[in-house]
Amino acid sequence: MIDLSTKYMGFELRNPIIAASSGLTDTSDKIKNLEIKGAGAVVLKSLFEEQIMMEIDSISASNLYNNNSEAENYVSYYTRKHNLDEYLRLIENSKKEVKIPVIASLNSFSIGQWVNFAERIESAGADGIELNLFILPGDQKFSGQEIEEIYLDIIRGVRKNTKLPVAVKLSTYFSGMADSLIKMSKEDISAMVLFNHFYSPTVDLEKEQIVSSRVFSLPEENSMCIRWIGMVSDKVQCDLAASSGIYDGYDVLKNLLVGAKAVQVASTLYKNTANHIPVMLQQMENWMIGKGYNSLNEVIGKLSFKKISNPMMYERAQFMKYFSDNK
Repeated sequence: MIDLSTKYMGFELRNPIIAASSGLTDTSDKIKNLEIKGAGAVVLKSLFEEQIMMEIDSISASNLYNNNSEAENYVSYYTRKHNLDEYLRLIENSKKEVKIPVIASLNSFSIGQWVNFAERIESAGADGIELNLFILPGDQKFSGQEIEEIYLDIIRGVRKNTKLPVAVKLSTYFSGMADSLIKMSKEDISAMVLFNHFYSPTVDLEKEQIVSSRVFSLPEENSMCIRWIGMVSDKVQCDLAASSGIYDGYDVLKNLLVGAKAVQVASTLYKNTANHIPVMLQQMENWMIGKGYNSLNEVIGKLSFKKISNPMMYERAQFMKYFSDNK
């Protein structure tokens, strides 16, 4: 019997496939179905910092009637507060329905009073928290180091307000990627998720407007996960999970081989439904049987930077060498 279990964020997962934060994880019924189909864990649809701040900023609430658009602001405030209460109920209801870990997701970009909301998430019964952090480095007033410090402040603020294991979901927007990842892993976190999938703009020539180019991740995006997980998995002091461009069981195995402990999937579930999870798991089992592996412990990290004979395969120089050798 092939053992697909893995340890991630301190959880013993039955397998490494985690349903990522998305519209697929916004109701307890959907989460229950994901468990039935075989998901190892779920990350709830993200709660945004703005929603939290609307609830706890009593000054803003008191001043709603003094703004120009009174009715609109009044409705906006209570709609957002309702969303917060619904989110906590989602955690509570999901924990009643499933046995797999339920990880709350907070989408944040600043340090502030909102970090206290982690206490309420813990009280609602969540098994962990994933901080979805992103600051687009487009403002020249902020250096890369200053942005990195904001990330660290957010992590530290949340850590002060909860005993739950915390994962941090990050982007590729770091000038010194390896250094930033290693430094962040030394904070009191359980995992880092590489990488965020963002809104991708393009131009509608007919309407002369900026529009979204695509919603789903592409398979080729996974190469960034493989590169950076492979390069730092031996050096970081927390677990790593891969996210973006993972569509089948073979993609899962590729990311585990370079050092990921788990993967997060959404696009493939949107396209193929939750019924694709058992297909992915079967693909993993078939490959492992063919290779003579009995458990994922034999697979995880086998191709990390320190364990392969030619670690320069992870470097950009190898890209140039490839073309120079194939002229």
